[in-house]
Amino acid sequence: MIENIAQTLENISQHYTSKVGLIEAKTKQSYTFGEIRDFANSYGAYLKEQGVKPGDRVMLMVKPSVDFISLTFALFKIGAPVILIDPGMGYRNLIRCIASVKPDYLVGIPPVIVLKQMFRNTFRSVKKSFCCGNFPLLPVNNIQTTRAKEHVDVPVFQPDDNSLAAIIFTTGSTGPPKGVRFEHKIFSKQLALIKHYYRIGPDDVDQPGFPLFGLFTIAMGACAVIPDMDPTKPALVDPAKFIDSIQRYQVSYSFGSPAIWNVVSRYCIQNDIKLHSLKKVLMAGAPVPGNLIQRVLDSSSDSAEVHTPYGATESLPIVSGDGREIISETWPMTQQGYGTCVGRVLPDIEVRIIEPADYLFNSIDDCVIKQVNEVGEIIVKGDVVTRAYDNNDAENRFSKIKDGSSFWHRIGDVGYFDEKKRLWFCGRKAHIVNGPHGPMYTIKCEAIANNHPEVFRSALVGIQGKNKEHAEPVLIIEKEQHSTTEDAALLKEVKLLTQKNKNTEYISHFLIHPSFPVDIRHNAKIFREQLQRWAEGKIGN
Repeated sequence: MIENIAQTLENISQHYTSKVGLIEAKTKQSYTFGEIRDFANSYGAYLKEQGVKPGDRVMLMVKPSVDFISLTFALFKIGAPVILIDPGMGYRNLIRCIASVKPDYLVGIPPVIVLKQMFRNTFRSVKKSFCCGNFPLLPVNNIQTTRAKEHVDVPVFQPDDNSLAAIIFTTGSTGPPKGVRFEHKIFSKQLALIKHYYRIGPDDVDQPGFPLFGLFTIAMGACAVIPDMDPTKPALVDPAKFIDSIQRYQVSYSFGSPAIWNVVSRYCIQNDIKLHSLKKVLMAGAPVPGNLIQRVLDSSSDSAEVHTPYGATESLPIVSGDGREIISETWPMTQQGYGTCVGRVLPDIEVRIIEPADYLFNSIDDCVIKQVNEVGEIIVKGDVVTRAYDNNDAENRFSKIKDGSSFWHRIGDVGYFDEKKRLWFCGRKAHIVNGPHGPMYTIKCEAIANNHPEVFRSALVGIQGKNKEHAEPVLIIEKEQHSTTEDAALLKEVKLLTQKNKNTEYISHFLIHPSFPVDIRHNAKIFREQLQRWAEGKIGN
């Protein structure tokens, strides 16, 4: 029997009816598990009355809040798949995503309802809209008022193997965002894996930097603190506010982008702040440097743990690293150009390294398996791996490799296993620079430049050279804010560093960029395609 994640809320609320399950740091409002359940029931009953049926797609564009959590559980409860699109992905991507997913209903904050009124053709599949918030100029009722109505019990939709729970879009870091289909069974397996592997339970308080993880927190019986921040701009988090809610509500663990913890940990060190309640930090979304892990550990309780879950929107988590092992064993190797160690494969997950290819595979038997310490394409199989993209047959054929009645998913990353069965991440397959001396991997090469104390981060790209068979490697630098070195002098010093390492000795082009373009979800994945075009313009001139 496949469990609907909405059933976990029912179970938790029966045992912990009066326990606080959600806190909004911005408003300082708190809500019990019983209240969240009642809100979800009220929303679910109202949406059913308005014609929403199991299988109807509902686009949810509501800010992180008790309404976001309650509405999502309500949609799970009535069997209506929820569509989640990052609003910061840009107008063109947003329009493309809406057109591809064809929502039946829309629940959104007032600006979203206004957007629908302005671009009716884009939202032509939407039968009815519901406004979450007051806006007198709009001819729609505020759905929030239904929360206060007499509460009723709404039966939990019983999913089968194919019942869709959500469509969540990728960040689009290496192409247009794709809608990933999440069946109820995927969420159920993810919840169980996270709960048991990271040992999270009712005694915990979570402050998730990514709103969707608040759902898992509540489903595990822990309290979720919604931080006072813009989730579409994690790198611009106000560290004082983020820290205040950790201390005020005695947060014990937090999942967030390295961009968040880079800002927060630096603030803690600079102001001699110790987050004594913080026992566990999970960082994902981009490679996590060892010096960041060290700062987080130095800022947390003495027994704190740092974990680096690895995966993708289509498969998360599949691998996890231990922060203390990274610092003591693998970080020194990362700095020498070995790649980033992301840890060991999680229970009931299989990961293999295959010969990279730009074509689809009909079967796993067509793949050439790489040996220990050989870099190749990463593929994964397991219960947390999603089965398909929505309305994207071409990508489904390319990304899935048949294996009997099961399949493997091509993550799009390259890496290798070492002798200790640890997985090392070397970059995106699409970002490999095929230079005149062989393939160059972004993460391996960038680590050498990143060793310079005045380099914030770097990006390896390839531009069209005189020899069209090979690309010319270019290393682009973003300086630390405190850097006082002149650009020309810094580039000279970085070049000297790279000449001493076999991964980077043949790089001849070096540039400085004022601020790298990054993804909206984590503010950490570098848009190297944009930097490549920028570099071509600079060097071409």
